Amino acid sequence: MGLFDAISISGSGLSAERLRMDVTAENLANAQSTRGADGQPYRRKEVILKQADGNFESALRRASANGSSSQTPVGRGVEVSAIVEDTAPNRQVYDPGHPDANPQGYVEMPNVDSVTEMVDLISSSRAYEANVTAMQTAKSMFTRTLDLLK
Repeated sequence: MGLFDAISISGSGLSAERLRMDVTAENLANAQSTRGADGQPYRRKEVILKQADGNFESALRRASANGSSSQTPVGRGVEVSAIVEDTAPNRQVYDPGHPDANPQGYVEMPNVDSVTEMVDLISSSRAYEANVTAMQTAKSMFTRTLDLLK
């Protein structure tokens, strides 16, 4: 494991969790948007994350190739695979006075649930904090190692 691998891995996690928080904030901001640029209600978005260096099989292959080497295979962190729209159906709310109401008086509202979004926001915030702590710990370990070499 290289000197900066831990910081690089934590950095990739910080970037991914920041994007999750941004997408969650966008979802919350558009929770009442009944008409977007395409004329349809807003659709909830989700961030799909994946391991940056492939899957378990490739990691196992790298570990086997190293054999008895002291070099341990290290992951490369996390990356955003995609930002996708949630396929859950939109909510129907009875509001005959709304300009977007259908002939029966129902308005098609976005499929955004504020409670779910707040849980996602707390989850991504905690993961962000964990990555900051891991980065600070790695920095502290490197600083102490350099102090020992003086």
